[in-house]
Amino acid sequence: MQKKFSKRTIIFPLLLVAGIVAGIFIGQFVGRNRAESRFVSIIQNLGLGNINNKIVQTCMLVERQFVDSISMDSLSELVIPLMMEKLDPHSVYVPAREMQQLNEPLEGEFDGIGVVFNAATDTVVVLNVVPNGPSAKAGIVAGDRIIEVNDTIIAGVKMPQTDIMKRLRGKRGTEVKLSLERRGIEDLVDVVVVRDAIPIHSIESSFMVNDDTGFIRLSQFSRTSHSELMKALAELRGKGMTKLIFDLRGNSGGFLDQAILIANEFLSRGKLIVYTEDRNGHQMKQFSNGKGVADDIVLAVLIDEDSASSSEILAGAIQDNDRGMIFGRRSFGKGLVQQQIAYDDGSALRLTVARYYTPTGRSIQRPYENGDEMDYRMDIVRRYNNNEFFSADSIHFADSLKYITPQGRTVYGGGGIMPDRFIPMDTTYFSPYYIEVTGRNILYRYTMDYADRHREALNKVQTMEELTKLLDSDRRLFDDFVVYAQRHGVRPSQGDFAKSRKVMESQLRAYIGRNTMLEDDGFYYNIFPIDNVVSAAIDYLRDTPAQTKPTPERRKLIDIDEE
Repeated sequence: MQKKFSKRTIIFPLLLVAGIVAGIFIGQFVGRNRAESRFVSIIQNLGLGNINNKIVQTCMLVERQFVDSISMDSLSELVIPLMMEKLDPHSVYVPAREMQQLNEPLEGEFDGIGVVFNAATDTVVVLNVVPNGPSAKAGIVAGDRIIEVNDTIIAGVKMPQTDIMKRLRGKRGTEVKLSLERRGIEDLVDVVVVRDAIPIHSIESSFMVNDDTGFIRLSQFSRTSHSELMKALAELRGKGMTKLIFDLRGNSGGFLDQAILIANEFLSRGKLIVYTEDRNGHQMKQFSNGKGVADDIVLAVLIDEDSASSSEILAGAIQDNDRGMIFGRRSFGKGLVQQQIAYDDGSALRLTVARYYTPTGRSIQRPYENGDEMDYRMDIVRRYNNNEFFSADSIHFADSLKYITPQGRTVYGGGGIMPDRFIPMDTTYFSPYYIEVTGRNILYRYTMDYADRHREALNKVQTMEELTKLLDSDRRLFDDFVVYAQRHGVRPSQGDFAKSRKVMESQLRAYIGRNTMLEDDGFYYNIFPIDNVVSAAIDYLRDTPAQTKPTPERRKLIDIDEE
Protein backbone atom coordinates (compact mmCIF):
# COMPACT_ATOMS: atom_id res chain seq x y z
CA MET A 1 0.00 0.00 0.00
CA GLN A 2 1.09 3.58 -0.59
CA LYS A 3 2.55 5.15 2.54
CA LYS A 4 1.02 8.28 4.04
CA PHE A 5 2.69 11.62 3.53
CA SER A 6 4.89 12.78 6.36
CA LYS A 7 4.46 16.28 7.77
CA ARG A 8 7.49 17.37 5.78
CA THR A 9 6.24 16.10 2.44
CA ILE A 10 2.80 17.62 2.95
CA ILE A 11 4.27 21.12 2.71
CA PHE A 12 5.83 20.55 -0.72
CA PRO A 13 2.66 21.41 -2.68
CA LEU A 14 2.51 24.67 -0.71
CA LEU A 15 6.14 25.39 -1.47
CA LEU A 16 5.48 24.62 -5.10
CA VAL A 17 2.63 27.12 -5.23
CA ALA A 18 4.92 29.67 -3.66
CA GLY A 19 7.59 28.97 -6.26
CA ILE A 20 5.13 29.35 -9.11
CA VAL A 21 3.74 32.61 -7.82
CA ALA A 22 7.25 33.87 -7.19
CA GLY A 23 8.32 33.15 -10.75
CA ILE A 24 5.30 34.93 -12.18
CA PHE A 25 5.28 38.03 -10.04
CA ILE A 26 8.99 38.60 -9.62
CA GLY A 27 9.39 38.53 -13.37
CA GLN A 28 6.80 41.27 -13.65
CA PHE A 29 8.51 43.66 -11.24
CA VAL A 30 11.39 45.57 -12.73
CA GLY A 31 12.85 46.86 -9.48
CA ARG A 32 14.73 44.04 -7.75
CA ASN A 33 14.78 45.95 -4.48
CA ARG A 34 10.98 46.04 -4.46
CA ALA A 35 10.44 42.43 -5.59
CA GLU A 36 10.83 40.80 -2.19
CA SER A 37 8.49 43.15 -0.30
CA ARG A 38 5.87 42.93 -3.03
CA PHE A 39 6.13 39.14 -3.13
CA VAL A 40 5.88 38.83 0.67
CA SER A 41 2.75 40.96 0.54
CA ILE A 42 1.25 38.71 -2.13
CA ILE A 43 2.11 35.56 -0.14
CA GLN A 44 0.52 37.02 2.99
CA ASN A 45 -2.63 37.89 1.07
CA LEU A 46 -2.77 34.26 -0.14
CA GLY A 47 -2.50 33.12 3.47
CA LEU A 48 0.46 30.81 2.84
CA GLY A 49 2.49 31.96 5.83
CA ASN A 50 6.18 32.32 6.62
CA ILE A 51 7.27 28.95 5.20
CA ASN A 52 6.80 30.32 1.73
CA ASN A 53 8.69 33.51 2.57
CA LYS A 54 11.66 31.39 3.58
CA ILE A 55 12.07 29.63 0.25
CA VAL A 56 11.68 32.89 -1.69
CA GLN A 57 14.09 34.76 0.57
CA THR A 58 16.64 31.97 0.22
CA CYS A 59 16.46 32.13 -3.57
CA MET A 60 16.87 35.91 -3.48
CA LEU A 61 19.83 35.68 -1.12
CA VAL A 62 21.55 33.22 -3.46
CA GLU A 63 20.82 35.41 -6.45
CA ARG A 64 22.15 38.59 -4.79
CA GLN A 65 25.02 37.39 -2.60
CA PHE A 66 26.30 34.03 -3.89
CA VAL A 67 29.98 34.31 -4.90
CA ASP A 68 29.19 33.49 -8.55
CA SER A 69 26.49 35.16 -10.61
CA ILE A 70 23.25 33.17 -10.84
CA SER A 71 19.77 34.32 -11.84
CA MET A 72 16.41 33.57 -10.26
CA ASP A 73 15.39 31.82 -13.49
CA SER A 74 18.35 29.45 -13.18
CA LEU A 75 17.46 28.73 -9.57
CA SER A 76 13.86 27.91 -10.46
CA GLU A 77 15.06 25.45 -13.11
CA LEU A 78 16.99 23.66 -10.35
CA VAL A 79 14.51 23.92 -7.47
CA ILE A 80 11.19 22.99 -9.14
CA PRO A 81 12.38 19.59 -10.48
CA LEU A 82 13.68 18.72 -7.01
CA MET A 83 10.28 19.58 -5.55
CA MET A 84 8.56 17.31 -8.04
CA GLU A 85 10.86 14.41 -7.20
CA LYS A 86 9.60 14.51 -3.59
CA LEU A 87 5.91 14.22 -4.55
CA ASP A 88 5.11 11.17 -6.65
CA PRO A 89 6.62 9.33 -9.64
CA HIS A 90 4.51 11.16 -12.23
CA SER A 91 4.56 14.82 -11.18
CA VAL A 92 7.21 16.46 -13.33
CA TYR A 93 8.54 19.82 -14.47
CA VAL A 94 9.00 20.09 -18.24
CA PRO A 95 11.49 22.74 -19.45
CA ALA A 96 10.44 24.87 -22.40
CA ARG A 97 13.04 23.23 -24.67
CA GLU A 98 11.36 19.83 -24.18
CA MET A 99 7.70 20.85 -24.40
CA GLN A 100 7.30 20.70 -28.16
CA GLN A 101 8.88 17.27 -28.43
CA LEU A 102 6.64 15.89 -25.66
CA ASN A 103 3.44 17.48 -26.96
CA GLU A 104 3.75 16.68 -30.67
CA PRO A 105 2.68 13.01 -30.48
CA LEU A 106 -0.34 13.98 -28.39
CA GLU A 107 -1.40 16.99 -30.45
CA GLY A 108 -1.73 14.87 -33.58
CA GLU A 109 0.47 16.88 -35.94
CA PHE A 110 3.83 18.58 -36.44
CA ASP A 111 5.39 20.81 -39.09
CA GLY A 112 7.70 19.01 -41.49
CA ILE A 113 8.22 17.58 -44.99
CA GLY A 114 6.07 14.44 -44.68
CA VAL A 115 8.37 11.42 -45.07
CA VAL A 116 9.04 8.30 -43.03
CA PHE A 117 12.77 7.68 -43.13
CA ASN A 118 15.41 5.40 -41.72
CA ALA A 119 19.04 6.31 -41.06
CA ALA A 120 20.30 2.94 -39.78
CA THR A 121 22.82 2.62 -42.62
CA ASP A 122 24.32 6.11 -42.14
CA THR A 123 22.21 7.38 -45.02
CA VAL A 124 18.68 8.73 -44.81
CA VAL A 125 16.49 6.37 -46.82
CA VAL A 126 12.90 7.43 -47.51
CA LEU A 127 10.69 4.49 -46.57
CA ASN A 128 7.34 6.11 -47.27
CA VAL A 129 5.93 9.46 -48.32
CA VAL A 130 2.80 10.93 -46.71
CA PRO A 131 0.10 10.90 -49.43
CA ASN A 132 -0.60 14.44 -50.71
CA GLY A 133 1.99 15.76 -48.25
CA PRO A 134 4.76 18.29 -48.97
CA SER A 135 7.30 15.70 -50.16
CA ALA A 136 4.78 13.91 -52.36
CA LYS A 137 3.93 17.24 -54.01
CA ALA A 138 7.65 17.89 -54.56
CA GLY A 139 8.11 14.52 -56.30
CA ILE A 140 9.95 12.59 -53.60
CA VAL A 141 9.30 8.83 -53.72
CA ALA A 142 9.98 5.86 -51.45
CA GLY A 143 13.52 4.60 -51.97
CA ASP A 144 15.07 8.05 -52.44
CA ARG A 145 18.14 8.78 -50.34
CA ILE A 146 18.57 12.26 -48.86
CA ILE A 147 22.21 13.26 -49.39
CA GLU A 148 22.09 17.00 -48.68
CA VAL A 149 19.77 19.35 -46.81
CA ASN A 150 20.13 23.02 -47.77
CA ASP A 151 23.52 22.19 -49.34
CA THR A 152 24.79 20.52 -46.15
CA ILE A 153 25.84 16.88 -46.56
CA ILE A 154 24.06 14.57 -44.10
CA ALA A 155 24.91 11.22 -45.72
CA GLY A 156 27.94 9.26 -44.54
CA VAL A 157 28.82 11.69 -41.75
CA LYS A 158 27.19 9.79 -38.85
CA MET A 159 24.86 12.68 -38.05
CA PRO A 160 22.52 11.93 -35.11
CA GLN A 161 18.95 11.28 -36.16
CA THR A 162 17.72 14.10 -33.92
CA ASP A 163 19.92 16.55 -35.84
CA ILE A 164 18.60 15.25 -39.15
CA MET A 165 15.03 15.76 -37.96
CA LYS A 166 15.80 19.33 -36.90
CA ARG A 167 17.08 20.10 -40.40
CA LEU A 168 14.05 18.57 -42.11
CA ARG A 169 11.43 20.05 -39.80
CA GLY A 170 10.54 23.70 -39.61
CA LYS A 171 7.67 26.15 -39.53
CA ARG A 172 4.95 25.43 -42.06
CA GLY A 173 5.28 27.54 -45.19
CA THR A 174 9.09 27.58 -45.10
CA GLU A 175 11.20 25.92 -47.79
CA VAL A 176 13.94 23.32 -47.55
CA LYS A 177 16.16 22.21 -50.44
CA LEU A 178 16.98 18.50 -50.65
CA SER A 179 19.49 16.74 -52.89
CA LEU A 180 18.44 13.14 -53.51
CA GLU A 181 20.15 10.02 -54.74
CA ARG A 182 17.66 8.08 -56.85
CA ARG A 183 18.05 4.58 -58.24
CA GLY A 184 18.76 4.67 -61.98
CA ILE A 185 19.72 8.38 -61.97
CA GLU A 186 23.44 9.20 -62.11
CA ASP A 187 23.33 12.76 -60.78
CA LEU A 188 21.72 14.04 -57.58
CA VAL A 189 18.11 15.15 -57.94
CA ASP A 190 17.40 18.56 -56.36
CA VAL A 191 13.93 19.32 -55.03
CA VAL A 192 12.47 22.16 -52.95
CA VAL A 193 9.90 21.12 -50.35
CA VAL A 194 7.51 23.58 -48.72
CA ARG A 195 6.96 22.42 -45.15
CA ASP A 196 3.41 21.92 -43.92
CA ALA A 197 1.41 20.33 -41.10
CA ILE A 198 1.97 16.57 -40.99
CA PRO A 199 -0.58 14.40 -39.18
CA ILE A 200 0.55 11.96 -36.51
CA HIS A 201 -1.76 8.97 -36.33
CA SER A 202 -2.31 7.29 -32.98
CA ILE A 203 -3.88 4.26 -34.65
CA GLU A 204 -0.84 2.46 -36.03
CA SER A 205 -2.71 -0.32 -37.75
CA SER A 206 -6.23 -1.37 -38.69
CA PHE A 207 -7.14 -4.41 -40.83
CA MET A 208 -9.17 -7.64 -40.96
CA VAL A 209 -7.43 -10.77 -39.64
CA ASN A 210 -10.19 -13.02 -40.99
CA ASP A 211 -13.71 -12.75 -42.39
CA ASP A 212 -15.36 -11.40 -39.22
CA THR A 213 -12.53 -10.21 -36.95
CA GLY A 214 -10.83 -6.83 -37.12
CA PHE A 215 -7.56 -5.71 -35.55
CA ILE A 216 -6.85 -2.16 -34.33
CA ARG A 217 -3.61 -1.10 -32.66
CA LEU A 218 -3.66 2.18 -30.73
CA SER A 219 -0.20 3.50 -29.85
CA GLN A 220 -1.25 6.46 -27.65
CA PHE A 221 -4.24 8.57 -26.64
CA SER A 222 -3.79 11.78 -28.63
CA ARG A 223 -6.31 14.51 -29.39
CA THR A 224 -7.32 12.69 -32.57
CA SER A 225 -7.56 9.14 -31.17
CA HIS A 226 -11.34 9.00 -30.87
CA SER A 227 -11.97 10.39 -34.35
CA GLU A 228 -9.35 7.99 -35.77
CA LEU A 229 -11.05 5.07 -34.03
CA MET A 230 -14.46 6.04 -35.42
CA LYS A 231 -13.03 6.04 -38.93
CA ALA A 232 -11.29 2.69 -38.42
CA LEU A 233 -14.44 1.08 -36.97
CA ALA A 234 -16.53 2.29 -39.91
CA GLU A 235 -14.03 0.92 -42.43
CA LEU A 236 -13.78 -2.46 -40.72
CA ARG A 237 -17.57 -2.66 -40.34
CA GLY A 238 -17.78 -2.20 -44.07
CA LYS A 239 -15.54 -5.27 -44.47
CA GLY A 240 -17.75 -7.46 -42.30
CA MET A 241 -16.28 -6.98 -38.82
CA THR A 242 -18.43 -8.25 -35.94
CA LYS A 243 -15.51 -9.00 -33.58
CA LEU A 244 -12.49 -6.87 -32.67
CA ILE A 245 -9.00 -7.30 -31.27
CA PHE A 246 -8.05 -3.95 -29.71
CA ASP A 247 -4.28 -3.84 -29.11
CA LEU A 248 -3.15 -1.47 -26.33
CA ARG A 249 0.21 -3.12 -25.72
CA GLY A 250 3.00 -0.57 -25.34
CA ASN A 251 0.45 2.28 -25.10
CA SER A 252 1.70 4.44 -22.21
CA GLY A 253 -1.40 6.66 -22.13
CA GLY A 254 -2.19 10.24 -23.07
CA PHE A 255 -5.35 12.31 -22.85
CA LEU A 256 -7.87 10.99 -20.31
CA ASP A 257 -10.86 12.37 -22.22
CA GLN A 258 -9.94 10.29 -25.28
CA ALA A 259 -9.93 7.09 -23.22
CA ILE A 260 -13.38 7.99 -21.89
CA LEU A 261 -14.74 8.76 -25.37
CA ILE A 262 -13.36 5.48 -26.74
CA ALA A 263 -14.72 3.42 -23.83
CA ASN A 264 -18.12 5.03 -24.42
CA GLU A 265 -18.22 3.57 -27.94
CA PHE A 266 -18.13 0.01 -26.55
CA LEU A 267 -20.52 0.37 -23.59
CA SER A 268 -24.29 0.46 -23.37
CA ARG A 269 -26.02 3.34 -21.65
CA GLY A 270 -25.41 4.23 -18.01
CA LYS A 271 -22.20 2.26 -17.43
CA LEU A 272 -19.58 3.82 -15.17
CA ILE A 273 -16.37 4.28 -17.15
CA VAL A 274 -14.05 5.81 -14.55
CA TYR A 275 -14.10 8.18 -11.63
CA THR A 276 -11.44 10.46 -10.17
CA GLU A 277 -11.00 11.64 -6.60
CA ASP A 278 -8.95 14.64 -5.47
CA ARG A 279 -7.25 15.35 -2.13
CA ASN A 280 -10.51 16.66 -0.66
CA GLY A 281 -12.45 13.54 -1.57
CA HIS A 282 -14.36 15.22 -4.39
CA GLN A 283 -15.30 12.70 -7.07
CA MET A 284 -15.99 13.13 -10.76
CA LYS A 285 -17.75 10.20 -12.42
CA GLN A 286 -17.97 9.50 -16.14
CA PHE A 287 -20.81 7.36 -17.49
CA SER A 288 -21.52 6.00 -20.96
CA ASN A 289 -24.31 7.82 -22.81
CA GLY A 290 -25.70 4.93 -24.85
CA LYS A 291 -24.66 6.44 -28.17
CA GLY A 292 -21.68 4.16 -28.72
CA VAL A 293 -21.36 2.66 -32.19
CA ALA A 294 -19.55 -0.52 -31.11
CA ASP A 295 -21.50 -1.84 -28.13
CA ASP A 296 -22.45 -4.95 -30.14
CA ILE A 297 -18.91 -5.89 -31.21
CA VAL A 298 -17.40 -8.93 -29.47
CA LEU A 299 -14.27 -7.47 -27.91
CA ALA A 300 -10.81 -8.70 -26.92
CA VAL A 301 -8.36 -6.12 -25.48
CA LEU A 302 -4.61 -6.74 -25.42
CA ILE A 303 -2.34 -5.24 -22.72
CA ASP A 304 1.17 -5.70 -21.37
CA GLU A 305 3.54 -4.22 -18.80
CA ASP A 306 3.96 -1.06 -20.92
CA SER A 307 0.21 -0.35 -21.10
CA ALA A 308 -0.34 2.52 -18.68
CA SER A 309 -2.66 5.31 -17.55
CA SER A 310 -5.37 5.90 -20.19
CA SER A 311 -4.78 2.37 -21.53
CA GLU A 312 -5.55 1.02 -18.08
CA ILE A 313 -8.62 3.23 -17.75
CA LEU A 314 -10.00 1.80 -21.00
CA ALA A 315 -9.06 -1.80 -20.15
CA GLY A 316 -10.48 -1.38 -16.63
CA ALA A 317 -13.78 -0.02 -17.96
CA ILE A 318 -14.12 -2.98 -20.32
CA GLN A 319 -13.17 -5.53 -17.67
CA ASP A 320 -15.18 -4.13 -14.77
CA ASN A 321 -18.33 -3.85 -16.89
CA ASP A 322 -17.90 -7.45 -18.13
CA ARG A 323 -17.86 -6.00 -21.65
CA GLY A 324 -14.94 -7.98 -23.10
CA MET A 325 -11.97 -10.19 -22.32
CA ILE A 326 -8.52 -8.82 -21.48
CA PHE A 327 -5.52 -10.75 -22.84
CA GLY A 328 -1.79 -10.43 -22.21
CA ARG A 329 0.28 -9.56 -19.16
CA ARG A 330 -0.28 -7.33 -16.13
CA SER A 331 -0.27 -3.64 -17.06
CA PHE A 332 2.04 -0.92 -15.75
CA GLY A 333 -0.02 0.33 -12.79
CA LYS A 334 -0.46 4.11 -13.13
CA GLY A 335 -3.57 5.41 -11.40
CA LEU A 336 -2.61 9.06 -10.92
CA VAL A 337 -4.08 11.98 -12.88
CA GLN A 338 -1.84 14.87 -13.95
CA GLN A 339 -2.89 18.41 -14.81
CA GLN A 340 -0.59 20.43 -17.06
CA ILE A 341 0.05 23.99 -15.83
CA ALA A 342 1.77 26.20 -18.39
CA TYR A 343 4.31 28.93 -17.62
CA ASP A 344 4.87 32.07 -19.68
CA ASP A 345 8.31 30.92 -20.84
CA GLY A 346 6.88 27.82 -22.54
CA SER A 347 7.72 25.37 -19.76
CA ALA A 348 5.04 23.53 -17.81
CA LEU A 349 4.29 21.62 -14.67
CA ARG A 350 2.53 18.27 -14.86
CA LEU A 351 1.17 17.95 -11.34
CA THR A 352 -0.72 14.98 -9.92
CA VAL A 353 -4.09 16.36 -8.82
CA ALA A 354 -6.22 13.22 -8.37
CA ARG A 355 -6.37 9.44 -8.41
CA TYR A 356 -8.58 7.53 -10.77
CA TYR A 357 -10.59 4.42 -10.00
CA THR A 358 -12.09 1.75 -12.24
CA PRO A 359 -15.87 1.10 -12.15
CA THR A 360 -15.61 -1.52 -9.38
CA GLY A 361 -13.77 1.03 -7.23
CA ARG A 362 -10.23 -0.26 -7.54
CA SER A 363 -7.14 1.91 -7.76
CA ILE A 364 -4.61 0.23 -10.01
CA GLN A 365 -1.73 2.54 -8.97
CA ARG A 366 1.18 0.36 -7.91
CA PRO A 367 2.89 1.15 -4.60
CA TYR A 368 5.58 3.81 -4.46
CA GLU A 369 7.77 5.47 -1.87
CA ASN A 370 7.66 9.26 -2.07
CA GLY A 371 10.88 10.54 -3.61
CA ASP A 372 12.25 7.12 -4.60
CA GLU A 373 11.68 7.18 -8.34
CA MET A 374 14.48 4.72 -9.09
CA ASP A 375 12.84 1.99 -7.00
CA TYR A 376 9.52 2.72 -8.74
CA ARG A 377 11.04 2.40 -12.21
CA MET A 378 12.79 -0.85 -11.26
CA ASP A 379 9.44 -2.56 -10.65
CA ILE A 380 9.32 -3.85 -14.23
CA VAL A 381 12.78 -5.42 -13.79
CA ARG A 382 11.61 -7.06 -10.57
CA ARG A 383 8.59 -8.49 -12.37
CA TYR A 384 10.86 -10.05 -14.97
CA ASN A 385 13.24 -11.44 -12.35
CA ASN A 386 10.29 -12.83 -10.38
CA ASN A 387 9.14 -14.74 -13.48
CA GLU A 388 5.93 -12.68 -13.76
CA PHE A 389 6.30 -12.32 -17.53
CA PHE A 390 6.16 -16.10 -17.92
CA SER A 391 3.81 -17.41 -15.23
CA ALA A 392 0.58 -16.04 -13.77
CA ASP A 393 1.26 -18.06 -10.61
CA SER A 394 4.18 -15.72 -9.89
CA ILE A 395 1.81 -12.74 -9.54
CA HIS A 396 0.25 -12.27 -6.10
CA PHE A 397 -2.43 -9.81 -4.99
CA ALA A 398 -3.58 -9.15 -1.44
CA ASP A 399 -7.12 -10.31 -0.64
CA SER A 400 -7.84 -6.79 0.60
CA LEU A 401 -7.48 -5.57 -3.01
CA LYS A 402 -10.09 -7.99 -4.37
CA TYR A 403 -13.12 -6.63 -6.22
CA ILE A 404 -16.05 -8.35 -7.93
CA THR A 405 -17.56 -7.37 -11.31
CA PRO A 406 -21.36 -7.39 -11.89
CA GLN A 407 -21.11 -10.88 -13.43
CA GLY A 408 -19.08 -12.22 -10.51
CA ARG A 409 -15.56 -12.11 -11.94
CA THR A 410 -12.75 -11.41 -9.48
CA VAL A 411 -10.45 -8.49 -10.28
CA TYR A 412 -7.70 -6.88 -8.24
CA GLY A 413 -6.42 -3.36 -7.60
CA GLY A 414 -3.11 -2.07 -6.32
CA GLY A 415 -0.81 -2.85 -9.22
CA GLY A 416 -2.09 -2.59 -12.77
CA ILE A 417 -4.81 -4.46 -14.67
CA MET A 418 -4.46 -8.24 -14.45
CA PRO A 419 -5.74 -9.76 -17.71
CA ASP A 420 -8.55 -12.30 -17.75
CA ARG A 421 -6.36 -14.54 -19.87
CA PHE A 422 -2.67 -14.37 -18.96
CA ILE A 423 -0.46 -15.00 -22.00
CA PRO A 424 3.25 -15.46 -21.16
CA MET A 425 6.06 -13.75 -23.02
CA ASP A 426 7.09 -16.05 -25.86
CA THR A 427 10.80 -16.88 -26.03
CA THR A 428 10.45 -20.39 -27.44
CA TYR A 429 11.81 -19.31 -30.83
CA PHE A 430 15.07 -17.88 -29.45
CA SER A 431 18.18 -19.53 -30.84
CA PRO A 432 21.84 -18.41 -31.08
CA TYR A 433 21.40 -17.74 -34.81
CA TYR A 434 18.23 -15.69 -34.30
CA ILE A 435 19.79 -13.65 -31.48
CA GLU A 436 22.82 -12.92 -33.66
CA VAL A 437 20.98 -11.77 -36.81
CA THR A 438 18.52 -9.62 -34.87
CA GLY A 439 20.94 -8.33 -32.24
CA ARG A 440 23.36 -7.15 -34.94
CA ASN A 441 20.45 -5.69 -36.95
CA ILE A 442 21.33 -7.93 -39.92
CA LEU A 443 17.75 -9.12 -40.44
CA TYR A 444 16.42 -5.56 -40.60
CA ARG A 445 19.25 -4.34 -42.86
CA TYR A 446 18.49 -7.19 -45.24
CA THR A 447 14.87 -6.01 -45.59
CA MET A 448 16.12 -2.51 -46.44
CA ASP A 449 18.39 -3.99 -49.08
CA TYR A 450 15.52 -6.10 -50.39
CA ALA A 451 13.27 -3.04 -50.61
CA ASP A 452 15.95 -1.23 -52.63
CA ARG A 453 16.21 -4.11 -55.10
CA HIS A 454 12.43 -4.49 -55.45
CA ARG A 455 11.39 -0.85 -55.07
CA GLU A 456 9.40 -0.66 -58.29
CA ALA A 457 7.28 -3.67 -57.36
CA LEU A 458 6.82 -2.57 -53.74
CA ASN A 459 5.68 0.91 -54.79
CA LYS A 460 2.85 -0.71 -56.77
CA VAL A 461 1.44 -2.56 -53.74
CA GLN A 462 -1.93 -1.10 -52.74
CA THR A 463 -3.64 -3.89 -50.76
CA MET A 464 -2.84 -6.71 -48.33
CA GLU A 465 -3.73 -9.20 -51.04
CA GLU A 466 -1.18 -7.65 -53.41
CA LEU A 467 1.49 -7.64 -50.70
CA THR A 468 0.83 -11.28 -49.85
CA LYS A 469 0.93 -12.28 -53.51
CA LEU A 470 4.23 -10.45 -54.04
CA LEU A 471 5.91 -12.00 -50.99
CA ASP A 472 4.55 -15.47 -51.71
CA SER A 473 6.00 -15.29 -55.22
CA ASP A 474 9.53 -14.93 -53.85
CA ARG A 475 10.15 -18.51 -52.75
CA ARG A 476 13.85 -17.84 -52.13
CA LEU A 477 13.30 -15.00 -49.65
CA PHE A 478 14.57 -16.86 -46.59
CA ASP A 479 17.43 -18.58 -48.42
CA ASP A 480 18.51 -15.23 -49.85
CA PHE A 481 18.51 -13.76 -46.34
CA VAL A 482 20.67 -16.61 -45.03
CA VAL A 483 23.26 -15.93 -47.75
CA TYR A 484 23.16 -12.20 -46.88
CA ALA A 485 23.67 -12.97 -43.16
CA GLN A 486 26.63 -15.22 -43.98
CA ARG A 487 28.26 -12.43 -45.99
CA HIS A 488 27.94 -10.32 -42.85
CA GLY A 489 29.59 -12.86 -40.60
CA VAL A 490 26.77 -15.07 -39.31
CA ARG A 491 27.10 -18.68 -40.45
CA PRO A 492 23.91 -20.69 -41.13
CA SER A 493 22.79 -23.19 -38.51
CA GLN A 494 20.30 -25.84 -39.65
CA GLY A 495 19.51 -26.80 -36.05
CA ASP A 496 18.59 -23.22 -35.19
CA PHE A 497 16.44 -22.87 -38.31
CA ALA A 498 14.00 -25.48 -37.02
CA LYS A 499 13.48 -23.38 -33.89
CA SER A 500 13.50 -19.87 -35.33
CA ARG A 501 12.68 -20.05 -39.04
CA LYS A 502 8.96 -19.33 -38.66
CA VAL A 503 9.49 -16.16 -36.65
CA MET A 504 12.32 -14.95 -38.91
CA GLU A 505 10.21 -15.47 -42.03
CA SER A 506 7.37 -13.48 -40.47
CA GLN A 507 9.71 -10.68 -39.46
CA LEU A 508 11.23 -10.54 -42.94
CA ARG A 509 7.76 -10.23 -44.49
CA ALA A 510 6.67 -7.70 -41.87
CA TYR A 511 9.61 -5.33 -42.34
CA ILE A 512 9.32 -5.55 -46.10
CA GLY A 513 5.58 -4.88 -45.80
CA ARG A 514 6.32 -1.72 -43.85
CA ASN A 515 8.31 -0.50 -46.87
CA THR A 516 5.10 -0.27 -48.93
CA MET A 517 2.33 2.31 -48.81
CA LEU A 518 0.57 -0.05 -46.36
CA GLU A 519 3.18 0.99 -43.75
CA ASP A 520 2.35 -0.44 -40.30
CA ASP A 521 -0.62 -2.39 -41.64
CA GLY A 522 1.85 -4.26 -43.82
CA PHE A 523 3.98 -4.93 -40.75
CA TYR A 524 1.32 -6.11 -38.27
CA TYR A 525 -0.58 -8.16 -40.85
CA ASN A 526 2.53 -10.27 -41.33
CA ILE A 527 3.60 -10.38 -37.70
CA PHE A 528 0.30 -11.37 -36.02
CA PRO A 529 0.47 -15.05 -37.11
CA ILE A 530 3.44 -15.55 -34.73
CA ASP A 531 2.03 -13.30 -31.96
CA ASN A 532 0.85 -15.64 -29.19
CA VAL A 533 -1.35 -12.97 -27.57
CA VAL A 534 -3.16 -12.21 -30.83
CA SER A 535 -3.50 -15.93 -31.50
CA ALA A 536 -5.15 -16.48 -28.10
CA ALA A 537 -7.56 -13.62 -28.79
CA ILE A 538 -8.42 -15.03 -32.23
CA ASP A 539 -9.16 -18.45 -30.68
CA TYR A 540 -11.44 -16.83 -28.09
CA LEU A 541 -13.30 -14.76 -30.68
CA ARG A 542 -13.66 -17.74 -33.02
CA ASP A 543 -15.53 -19.63 -30.28
CA THR A 544 -17.66 -16.62 -29.25
CA PRO A 545 -20.80 -15.98 -31.30
CA ALA A 546 -21.29 -12.57 -32.84
CA GLN A 547 -23.91 -10.30 -31.30
CA THR A 548 -26.87 -8.86 -33.15
CA LYS A 549 -26.95 -5.07 -33.14
CA PRO A 550 -30.28 -3.94 -31.64
CA THR A 551 -32.77 -2.20 -33.89
CA PRO A 552 -33.69 1.41 -32.95
CA GLU A 553 -36.93 0.11 -31.41
CA ARG A 554 -35.08 -2.50 -29.35
CA ARG A 555 -32.52 0.13 -28.34
CA LYS A 556 -35.27 2.30 -26.86
CA LEU A 557 -36.52 -0.67 -24.80
CA ILE A 558 -33.00 -1.39 -23.54
CA ASP A 559 -32.52 2.24 -22.53
CA ILE A 560 -35.82 2.28 -20.66
CA ASP A 561 -34.95 -0.97 -18.87
CA GLU A 562 -31.52 0.36 -17.82
CA GLU A 563 -33.08 3.49 -16.38
